[in-house]
Amino acid sequence: MMSPCDCFLHAPAPPLNPSSSLAAAAPGALWRDSSLSFQSNAVSAPARTAETCPDLVVPRTVPRRAAERKKNGMWAQYGGSLPAMLESLERVDDVGEALRPWKDTMCNRERTIILKEQKDWRRAVEILDWFRRSRHEVNVIHYNVILYAVGRARRWDLVSRLWQEMHSCGVVPDNSTYGTLIDVHCKGGRERMCLVWLGDMFKRGLLPDEITMSIVLQVHKKAGEYEKAEDFFRRWSLESDRKMEGHPCYSLYTYNTLIDTYGKAGQLEKVSDTFNQMLREGVLPNVVTFNTMIHVWGKHHRMEQVASLMRTMEKFQCLPDTRTYNILISLYREMDDIDVAEYYFRKMKTDNLLPDVVSCRTLLYGYSVKGLVTKAEAILKEMDEKNMVIDEYTQSAVTRMYVNAGMLEQAWRWFEKFNYQMDSECFSANIDAFGERGHVLLAEKAFMCCIKRKMLSACVCNVMIKAYGLVGKLDEACEIADGMARYGILPDNLTYSSLIQFMSTAKLPEKALYYLRKMQAVKLLIDCVPYSVIISSFAKNGNLRMVECLFREMVTSGIQTDTYVYSILIDAYAEGGDVQKAEAYFGLVKKAGLSESATIYNPLIKLYTKAGHLAEARKTYKHIKSLDNDTSLYASNCMIDLYSDHCMVKEAREIFENLKVKGCANEFSHAMMVCLYKKVARFDEAHRISKEMQSSGLLTQALSYNSVIQMYVSGGRTEEAVRIFHRMLASNTRPNDATFEALKVILVKGGVSRNDTIRLELLRKNSTHDCLRQWYRALSMVVSSGSSSSQHIVDNTSLRTHPSDIGNSRSSKRKTRKHAT
Repeated sequence: MMSPCDCFLHAPAPPLNPSSSLAAAAPGALWRDSSLSFQSNAVSAPARTAETCPDLVVPRTVPRRAAERKKNGMWAQYGGSLPAMLESLERVDDVGEALRPWKDTMCNRERTIILKEQKDWRRAVEILDWFRRSRHEVNVIHYNVILYAVGRARRWDLVSRLWQEMHSCGVVPDNSTYGTLIDVHCKGGRERMCLVWLGDMFKRGLLPDEITMSIVLQVHKKAGEYEKAEDFFRRWSLESDRKMEGHPCYSLYTYNTLIDTYGKAGQLEKVSDTFNQMLREGVLPNVVTFNTMIHVWGKHHRMEQVASLMRTMEKFQCLPDTRTYNILISLYREMDDIDVAEYYFRKMKTDNLLPDVVSCRTLLYGYSVKGLVTKAEAILKEMDEKNMVIDEYTQSAVTRMYVNAGMLEQAWRWFEKFNYQMDSECFSANIDAFGERGHVLLAEKAFMCCIKRKMLSACVCNVMIKAYGLVGKLDEACEIADGMARYGILPDNLTYSSLIQFMSTAKLPEKALYYLRKMQAVKLLIDCVPYSVIISSFAKNGNLRMVECLFREMVTSGIQTDTYVYSILIDAYAEGGDVQKAEAYFGLVKKAGLSESATIYNPLIKLYTKAGHLAEARKTYKHIKSLDNDTSLYASNCMIDLYSDHCMVKEAREIFENLKVKGCANEFSHAMMVCLYKKVARFDEAHRISKEMQSSGLLTQALSYNSVIQMYVSGGRTEEAVRIFHRMLASNTRPNDATFEALKVILVKGGVSRNDTIRLELLRKNSTHDCLRQWYRALSMVVSSGSSSSQHIVDNTSLRTHPSDIGNSRSSKRKTRKHAT
């Protein structure tokens, strides 16, 4: 099987001139206008023409249902001739022939009912056309019925023609006409047209009724225009109060709409006020009301209010429905409280409500995220028994659960089960699940399935690039990016940004720069992020010339430079000890008016610490403290280090104690205080801090171990020093040159012969397998004997090493304190 990269390299090129017939037609200017509002001076209805409207001839392609189902009682309620008329229309195709017996006697009410009873909008239009041709009176009610039927069918061309016909026939639209038009357009997804009709309604001096008002609120709510919704409702209420000469009592539907609108706008106080007003006016809440309230409060993590609402439901004897439980399961799952979510899932069954597909999917997703494999599989079994469909969102979550649990066979079987139903986004999620955990072979197999299914997209390629990048397969990542064009897919910002990030992290800034140039060549929008990671990579490589070159390029290109970029520049020159350059870039930060933070001051204080500039460091540290009460730990550690170098005990201790009070003093803070007390020969204080480090688990790094060992050696407490060395070995912390230099003092003071000392040094340089054991044995003998009779404490057999061992030996690099953590 070819690898994804091979497949990319052998893929056929896409056609040069793709067909333009698939391009969607651009919507009209009226629907593009996003500035429409309900103000009467901003909108207008479709133009009405004065000429006589031509007959509406609409072919009726849907067969009529059998008349038998209508005979037994369904039409009898109307009485008179209506049952016979409706039955005749069911039997006879020709409208004129079907209604001929009643042609001269038919009244307006009968015409209205005939139109309403038509289940097929085509038949209704055909009957209306016959009424008009036969000179029957066609009034606004008849048009309202037809507009509703045609609008529900989303035949907007016919809606427009019927509107024009009403005008040409002199039929004046009423409140119900506009309410119908607003309703059908809202349900048809044409929210902006709702506002057009509303504007025309206001022009006619008509006030929307309560139902229409609620629909308009829904329109604004869907568009996220909560302020407009609130403003519309306020103005509508004032106008209603004026016309009705008193405060109107709103319906339950209106209150539910208002609660939902205020909730989505995050106005929790108005949610409560509306609910209380509703109760004061004697409008009893229903399950929709409570579901909306529970969802609103839950989304704002006010779970005490959710619990209160559940109790209120019981008080009003309003039983929770499936949606109630689905909301609760979802809320608690989002809050990472899967146990409570599971409780409501069980309670739903206890209350004789069957969990639907939403219930199962929500809980399954929660189990998958938490890695509860057994419970997830139980839900899957239940869903399978009920033939419930697994959506792609949940499917990928289950794949990730199996991968995270190390159950790779199950993960792949699960992927194979669904891969023929997946779209590009689902393939991306599954490939990412494999790739994030480093299972690049499975990610490749999934990627190949995606290619075979012809579901390849930029998103799929990006996650495959990420998978390769995470395991260091940078050549393969580049091949994926370079081969995208062969499939007619253009690399996007994320493609290039990922490659730049991976190359920069791998200390390959030249390759990262290559992809930055490709981004520029295809005119992709570039911000300071790709520049910053490349500059950082060049800085770590010590190439300050490229650092300055790229920074000047950024400024010349007009790319906004942020504090992070400046912090990289200052840090680069801080590493080299170039105070003048670092201060120059800090001056640019102030000149640019960028916000001052620890991010920009940490490199500066690091610079002053390395250079030993005490006054400048103190001034900078003081400024950092004035910016934020939670002073940077990094800056504090730098100051402790600097004070230690200058043996300034009082100042260092003040910072250290302050860090301890805040609970943020780390291993480096303690280690530097040990060094300081060792320098000033205050060994009791140093020993106390050493004990704190051991009891708090802050003795883990070679730097810390060395500080403590050196302190005990300097204080003459060789037994403690050897004990710390033993602890260092037990924790698998590798000793370095500084460690052995301190321990060598113990050997010399203990009277170990020069030859034995040289042999131990040779063991270390040759990296023999028992080097550490021999050193510990020698030190233990010195401590236990307390005399100078340990001249032959080294096992000479350990020195019988192969000559090549000497050439291959690597001496440990001495760790310094330049990286304060």
